[in-house]
Amino acid sequence: MRRLLAGGLVIAYLAAPGLARAGTVAIFYYPWYGTPLHDGTWEHWNQNGHAPPADVYSRYFPASGPYSSGDPRTVDHQMAEIAAAGVDEVIVSWWGRGSVEDERLPLVLAAIRKNDLVPAIHLEPYAGRSPASVAQDLTYLASWGIRDVYVYHPLDFAASDWAAVNAGKPAGMRLFAGTQLVGFAAAGGFAGFYTYDFIDYGGAKFVRLCEEAHAHGLLCMPSVGPGYNGVRAGELSVSRARDDGTTYDDLWRAAIRAKPDGVTITSFNEWGEGTQIEPAAARAGYLSYNGSWGLKGVAAQTAYLTRTAYWAARFRSLK
Repeated sequence: MRRLLAGGLVIAYLAAPGLARAGTVAIFYYPWYGTPLHDGTWEHWNQNGHAPPADVYSRYFPASGPYSSGDPRTVDHQMAEIAAAGVDEVIVSWWGRGSVEDERLPLVLAAIRKNDLVPAIHLEPYAGRSPASVAQDLTYLASWGIRDVYVYHPLDFAASDWAAVNAGKPAGMRLFAGTQLVGFAAAGGFAGFYTYDFIDYGGAKFVRLCEEAHAHGLLCMPSVGPGYNGVRAGELSVSRARDDGTTYDDLWRAAIRAKPDGVTITSFNEWGEGTQIEPAAARAGYLSYNGSWGLKGVAAQTAYLTRTAYWAARFRSLK
């Protein structure tokens, strides 16, 4: 049983160990940040020629300043924030065996479980990823108690390849395909799908996608997010404004209308693409959350976490 604090509401429910329940709220999390003090060098904050700590690769500036994902205190605090925001499952970006993200996995998993959250993996397109390597990855991840795996860029391989991987995956494990091609997910033997990209796969598509998924017996996990701006990280010039929280609200409403099995949030801390809901400070030269839902100053820094708790509670009230 888990206690969920969302907007002052305490909810208790039963959930299978290591497996997110129906009606789950999940969030994508990135453990790839580093600082010279903790890791010997800057990691990600200096992407695209930036010079931290004052100059980082995001259009937003973290309220705590540039941090290390290898710092246990930082990670534990992040997971406490995620839990208080009404999230059930943390989907950890993972770039294969031996990667920085893999080295930090034990630390991150410990913090997730300490805060009564369910861990999951975002299986990224690491160099050399193949159906055979993924099959090995799943066995390895299962040894860490991982039961939900979200596969980014599944179209890198044929549906028949994924069908073979899914047929041989560890017992009790569920794979979700990151695609709007529901037929592909069904043919590949996936348990469900998610969209991640809320620009190309926006709210207008959610109802149709969930109806199609349910017709195929798949779980529908559409992705919502606050906005997108990756220009400082060298990402595509396309952007989506936050509009003081309207973008986030509109996507949540669209997701709930689609009657999904769960909602995925892009993201907790993908600062480079500006999709983060982690607290951000108002700082000269950077965007901020000021104005979101009428909030300013310190209250605005946590505006998206507070709003997530509101939507998570509302979503569950309708299940």
